[in-house]
Amino acid sequence: MELSLESGNITAFQGDCIVVNLFKGVTQPSGGTGAVDQALNGAISQAIATGDFTGKAGTSLLLYTNQAIAAPRVLVVGLGSAAEFDFLAARKAAATTIKKLTGLKEVKRIGAIVNGTGIGGQDVTEMARAFALGAGLASYQARQYPAQDEPSGLEQCTLVEFDESKLPALQEGMEAGSNLAEAVCFTRDLVNDPPNILYPAVMAQRASDMATGTGLGCEVLGEDQMRELDMGMILGVSRGSRREAQLIILKHEPPGAETQEPLIFIGKGITFDTGGISLKPTGGMGEMKTDMAGAAAVIGALQAIATLKVPRKVYGLAVCVENMPDGNAFRPGDILTGMTGKTAEIISTDAEGRLVLADCLGYVKRYTPAAVVDLATLTGAIGIALGTQAAGLFSNDSSLQDALVAAADKSGDRVWPMPMYDEYMDTIKSDMAQVKNSGSRTSGVSSSAKFLEHFTEGYPWAHLDIAYMALHGKGGGAEGTKGASGYGVQLLTALAQTF
Repeated sequence: MELSLESGNITAFQGDCIVVNLFKGVTQPSGGTGAVDQALNGAISQAIATGDFTGKAGTSLLLYTNQAIAAPRVLVVGLGSAAEFDFLAARKAAATTIKKLTGLKEVKRIGAIVNGTGIGGQDVTEMARAFALGAGLASYQARQYPAQDEPSGLEQCTLVEFDESKLPALQEGMEAGSNLAEAVCFTRDLVNDPPNILYPAVMAQRASDMATGTGLGCEVLGEDQMRELDMGMILGVSRGSRREAQLIILKHEPPGAETQEPLIFIGKGITFDTGGISLKPTGGMGEMKTDMAGAAAVIGALQAIATLKVPRKVYGLAVCVENMPDGNAFRPGDILTGMTGKTAEIISTDAEGRLVLADCLGYVKRYTPAAVVDLATLTGAIGIALGTQAAGLFSNDSSLQDALVAAADKSGDRVWPMPMYDEYMDTIKSDMAQVKNSGSRTSGVSSSAKFLEHFTEGYPWAHLDIAYMALHGKGGGAEGTKGASGYGVQLLTALAQTF
């Protein structure tokens, strides 16, 4: 969907529908909504008076204009309470707009006023950013095979502003929101694509192409280079696949940040996870194409950070591997040695994500990082603990943890701090190696984080277990569709903007 901006009166917009808004509890519409109400002989006021429309968040009212104004339809979107209205609420209101109108086949071009800048008193730039972000996320459609001949849904949305002096601020916000939405949708495409089309080498190529287009530095390490670096953990997991592992390294090094220690993101990218020799059950195995969602989020976050020109040095590592069970595959009982010389006994080959991350945690020491954050679809147990409402956050540094919680509140990508007690290390002690890659059924989320912490190299570190956040449920909520959520892109971007 194309997003544009123009100056004018919303009642004069010529398109298939115009969109206005209403706060809960307002009995007499004002501003753009009031102008439309007046043009429609009080139709909105009548709906309020009869109780048919209250302005509750997530609701909408569709009216037909009968040629009273240029557009044949008006959609009134509820904003909820003005006292509780904020950036995230504005995003959801924009998403509600797109979801509602996408279902109308004859609606292709719409005009809308920006939410919350009137009696809501919100900043114009931030509200334009929220609208562009929410609309961009809600209009996403997963790729189809074969591709559709004609795109479905809305084709163009124009923000209409009566006050010309506000246009520069609106333009700034709209561009920022659109850039972030595009990065999230890029990540969704990566996660949604089937594993026979998206495998490590293809993921590396897509990341490289994105880097070329955004000015990021990009380096890709193949298995020969990994052998030279003694990355035995990554190579061990990759042994059963005919497709080579790839370590993608993206670098955002803006002018003026040359002397900064980089903030580093690491993403688990198992492009398909059979479980290896410890084979997964067949039911639901098709979803294991999404076991690279952490790596996809890192790649998308670096795209957003580059296009938003974040004035901070940020590096992103995406380790991409297939976990397959052929005659050369690593086995339960094997002992693997990582690049730092630390060893791990293999209890389950289905606990492979923590192994590939371990080598990356050793590799990034060379950059003297300010902090390191890894993202991984690591454990099913995190969903038992937190459901689909938040990712689990584990950290060895309180300042980094606090920064991630603040970034989550700002971005809407929720996290919840989890314990990292020393006793969790007891469950992964090995008789023959330094650690084992799987412990008991209890405390699985925290013991997996303690495994990763064992391979850190003296820098502030946090681990995000995003296993239950990578996919939307049926319908996807206000801002998503069924399939990949793009979780993590907004969180990492917000952290980079503030850390």
